[in-house]
Amino acid sequence: MSVSRGRKVLATPGPTILPDEVLAAMHRQPIDLYGSAMEEITQSCLADLKSVFGTQGSIYIYITNGHGAWEAALTNILSRGDRVLALESGLFATAWADLARALGIEVELLPGDPRRAVDPAALEERLRADREHRIKAILVVQVDTASSVVNDIPAIRAAIDKAGHPALFLVDAIASLATMPFMMDAWRIDVALGAAQKGLMLPPGIAFVAAGPRAKQARQAAGLATRFWDWVFRDGEENYMKHCGTAPEHLIFGLRAALDLLAEEGPAATFRRHQLLADAVREAVSAWSKDGSVEFNIIAPSQRSNAVTTILTNGFDPLELQQWCEAVCGVSLGTGIGSFSGKGFRIAHMGHVNAPSILGVLGAVEAGLTALRIGKASGGVSAASALLGRSIGRG
Repeated sequence: MSVSRGRKVLATPGPTILPDEVLAAMHRQPIDLYGSAMEEITQSCLADLKSVFGTQGSIYIYITNGHGAWEAALTNILSRGDRVLALESGLFATAWADLARALGIEVELLPGDPRRAVDPAALEERLRADREHRIKAILVVQVDTASSVVNDIPAIRAAIDKAGHPALFLVDAIASLATMPFMMDAWRIDVALGAAQKGLMLPPGIAFVAAGPRAKQARQAAGLATRFWDWVFRDGEENYMKHCGTAPEHLIFGLRAALDLLAEEGPAATFRRHQLLADAVREAVSAWSKDGSVEFNIIAPSQRSNAVTTILTNGFDPLELQQWCEAVCGVSLGTGIGSFSGKGFRIAHMGHVNAPSILGVLGAVEAGLTALRIGKASGGVSAASALLGRSIGRG
């Protein structure tokens, strides 16, 4: 028996659910690549992305996913043989480091715990030991979607400053952008990365790199720059140069609609919505975890992200629960990836989500735990809805 008829619910941390307004904006015929309308919409998106990133620096749009944004950032500021320091806190900073290694960059990993955020003190100690300043760049993610940790970016910036180290500071904000505060200039980030398919509520296919003054200066000596990723070429006057050729027009149409939706809600309300829905998920997981059948991956509550929650399973295969939720309820949960493969599942609460969608996901999970006779799965949904009631009140 299945109760999955109706609209499917996607609770994966990318791609995420698309607003109808974004789908509608993309459902149109293409326009002249060289016409004024295409130039106007591109320029308007670039201007509004500066607000999203919190920067007055340069914004670049790439036809790619987050991995391409990683490569764009590295090739524009580094040369073969340069050394970078990647701050481990899950899967993605180390994956970024692997890509750097493939480019001929020398990579050093600052070891971390996949259940905890980056330790700024450990970073400061390592940078103080680099007296010759061989480390040219530091790579970190604000939110790692594998572990669901949120790293304290201002504290990491402070550690760099305390060490007096000149390395460029690169931050992957792919999973955090438009889900929590991000202030590139205020936090003195040199390069920041984003992608379409998470908090920005678009299909996968475009990604963004924001570059500050120090990064633009480093571009002058970068030996890895190639035409497609090159900031210098994309700074050209012709609009087609902003895309290094044919623009991804329909994704740009969708981006314009998504940015309008974010502006209509306002940053404070967007961040508060994500926090409340994340808190609701955390209340449910806390209730389910009382008998030990599931637990949070991230140990410290302050280090749990508002974009996604990774839940470890004890004594049962998470795939069985995922398959039940998909087949019976029409809910797609995020699978465990990297070191969490086969050890847990993920609930995303980012982008175009609201209380009914999150409470529905939690209800499906609780029903699945009950149906599969996994622990004493009760009280999660009521705890989540009660939290929302207490937090929002009469509205």
